[in-house]
Amino acid sequence: MMYNGDTALVGVQYSYLPSWISFLGDQKKSMESGRLMINTIHDRWLRVPPERRPKLVLYGESLGSMAGQGAFGWLPDIARMGFDSVLWVGPPNASPLWQGLTIRRDPGTPQVEPRYDNGRTVRFSQATDVAAIAGDAAPTWEGTRVLFLQHPSDPIVWWSPDLLFARPDWLKEPPGRDRTASMRWYPIVTFWQVSADMTNAAGVPGGHGHNYGESVLDGWAAVAPPDGWTAEDTERIRVALDKSRSGDGHEY
Repeated sequence: MMYNGDTALVGVQYSYLPSWISFLGDQKKSMESGRLMINTIHDRWLRVPPERRPKLVLYGESLGSMAGQGAFGWLPDIARMGFDSVLWVGPPNASPLWQGLTIRRDPGTPQVEPRYDNGRTVRFSQATDVAAIAGDAAPTWEGTRVLFLQHPSDPIVWWSPDLLFARPDWLKEPPGRDRTASMRWYPIVTFWQVSADMTNAAGVPGGHGHNYGESVLDGWAAVAPPDGWTAEDTERIRVALDKSRSGDGHEY
């Protein structure tokens, strides 16, 4: 809708299993599938004359985010392959690129919303509301844009076997925007608490847990806006999407 239909969309089903089963038992297959899809599309894109090549953008949510990250050895590979924009939403804690960037974040920045290289290429947003995403994208952002959307209350993002015996930084630091300040880390107990939260991670209001449905449009507006795009344009698309979800989308 942002590009008035002038797009080609390619996706792949990496497994017949539900996402959570693939996450627990077959992460390797999803990452191999993501790598194969991205490399195949990139090879086809390279055969297009440079002056006719479209923008190359990538999206992945949850395990799809983790699968997409498997195609890149490190952050510079994204720009080297010619990607204009990448939007990764709700990345699982074991996602290789996300994890590496978080560990190597700029000193003094929190794990829940890290900065890497002062946001030159990649940025992280707590994504709890429209203003949060717009604010994170507002500073000058040249070249390839990579954005992670991650809620402080999303157990998919923060669950790790390490919770069994080690307190993570996100539970040492001030809480993120939608995480209760009363949460504490306890050996073994916190691991099972977060594990239990994952069973209903998406069954919460938008802007919390693993429910990013209301944030994806704003993520795209942040990383891949058409020329001259404004906040009013984003709201126009939001109205159309809301009408479509309510069953009144025949006009669009």
